[in-house]
Amino acid sequence: MCGISAYIGYRKAYPIVINGLKRLEYRGYDSAGVMIFDGENMHLSKTKGKVSHLEEIIKSKPKSKVGNIGMGHTRWATHGVPNDVNSHPHFSQSGDLVLVHNGIIENYDTIKKELISRGYSFKSDTDTEVLVNLIEEVKLTEGCKLGKAVQLALTNVVGAYAIAVFDKNRPNEIIVARLGSPIAIGVGKDNKEFFVASDASPFVEYTKDAIYLEDEEMAIIRVGKGVKVHKIMDDALVQPEIQKLQMSLDQIEKGGFDHFMLKEIYEQPKAITDTFRGRMLLEEKIIKMSSIETYLDKFLNANRIIIVACGTSWHAGLVGEYLFEDLARIPVEVEYASEFRYRNPIITNKDVVIAISQSGETADTLAAIKLAKSMGAFVYGICNVVGSSIARETHSGAYTHAGPEIGVASTKAFTTQITVLTLIALKLGQAKGSIPQHNFENYLEKMQLIPKQVEELLQIDEKVKEIASVYKDAKNCLYLGRGFNFPVALEGALKLKEISYIHAEGYPAAEMKHGPIALIDENMPIFVIATNKGHYEKVVSNIQEIKSRAGKIIAIVTEGDVTVKEIADHYIEVPDTEEALTPLLTTIPLQLLSYHIAVMLGKNVDQPRNLAKSVTVE
Repeated sequence: MCGISAYIGYRKAYPIVINGLKRLEYRGYDSAGVMIFDGENMHLSKTKGKVSHLEEIIKSKPKSKVGNIGMGHTRWATHGVPNDVNSHPHFSQSGDLVLVHNGIIENYDTIKKELISRGYSFKSDTDTEVLVNLIEEVKLTEGCKLGKAVQLALTNVVGAYAIAVFDKNRPNEIIVARLGSPIAIGVGKDNKEFFVASDASPFVEYTKDAIYLEDEEMAIIRVGKGVKVHKIMDDALVQPEIQKLQMSLDQIEKGGFDHFMLKEIYEQPKAITDTFRGRMLLEEKIIKMSSIETYLDKFLNANRIIIVACGTSWHAGLVGEYLFEDLARIPVEVEYASEFRYRNPIITNKDVVIAISQSGETADTLAAIKLAKSMGAFVYGICNVVGSSIARETHSGAYTHAGPEIGVASTKAFTTQITVLTLIALKLGQAKGSIPQHNFENYLEKMQLIPKQVEELLQIDEKVKEIASVYKDAKNCLYLGRGFNFPVALEGALKLKEISYIHAEGYPAAEMKHGPIALIDENMPIFVIATNKGHYEKVVSNIQEIKSRAGKIIAIVTEGDVTVKEIADHYIEVPDTEEALTPLLTTIPLQLLSYHIAVMLGKNVDQPRNLAKSVTVE
């Protein structure tokens, strides 16, 4: 979950590396460091804290910014507490090698003990310092070049990694390797410069040509010569595929908004439109998705669909469960990817597994995919990042077209994942005949209206801000929903927890009586999703139960509602639509509410403590 940024070429390395770290800081911000090679010496600067703190330190060290080769790192701590010493990059004992690393070396302790017995000493508590010294030991004992030393060392490593390694004695070369954690190589014109990063955002303005390493691959990057890719286990040569980046610079900048999260909330109308554009053809009254059509029999003949995901993507999967069972009449199970692989699941070749991940790099979800494939299941991926590991590992899949999501708390990823799941459920329902044609066409028409309705909802931002000011000092909050909106309650509670650090729980509204009702008093804000579709009367009864215990009710209601508005302390109206589509609307005010509460509390909205955007370790 750390971020790697490196450069080798003819430009000044420091500004490229440091700006790359800023763009990757969503991956971790416990500490940061940078190494610049000036042609003779490696200048290391690193510190606990954010990249901005690192920049302040380097201001007083101008010589540390001079050179055409550099590598940097922004860290989410795994081995060793966040401090200056544990920050990356890490040098080998001789000082010749320097390495940055994203991942976890599981057998680091065994390797460390062996290296200590051979005379090595260690300054940090990290597995990364162990790895760089292991590479040095192999290089010395085998008498080989850096590339071969990296390859041999990694055959003795258990765990996950994306690494970049530099040897000051080979100043035209950087070695990159990957297993389980993502790494991208930007290729400059005529091989005169190269960029290395955890994703393509650090080098999008310099080149559109990128190579994404596959698992168990390493690359030897040489200025003027190019990129040579080998398999780590047998050293076999691999022909690298150069992909054209679709990302643009303006997509990864704030565009006048105070925070990336707010920008991404406001991007949802466009993101939803982009996700169904070309797939939902209203005039032709069809949904066109080649990734489904090619494997339609797999879906229609499936005994069940198993959805695996983590965090917000898991909540989207829960909405998917309601969608598939209601519209396509296919049994669905939704699993935490982190638990799925460890409970010896029963999977057959009659199962379809749908894996959902914003980044396409979530370690637990990738592990679940590999397990499902090994047991014969057909695996379909839904992710946001072109060329990501999940996109490459699954049999088929769909991109969400949300555009880059920088804020750690997912917003547009959630709504675009639901959009894709809705399209798939409708397509399968039509193919099975479980949705009458007039109902199918009605869904398409209502779906077409969703982006405009989200735009309307965003106009109530000031009202949401007023409500946020009333409840910003709450210590505990409860979120309630039923049916399609139960997962939205879970997601609303997660958003509040993630960025404001207020304890919040999501519950099915009817389950309130089985425990949470004991917590309700005049100090407990309770956010209830009470749209006029589905179980409206039941939710009204649940609200009455809350009021009788003096709870404070903030209700999400359908425009024109009368009953709940009279009972609630505060209400927010959402446009009317089909029940299955309501999660795309009801989640918007809950996102805004969490955002404004966090801002009012002075929290770092885009980089909440202890969290990282892309969870690439188990």
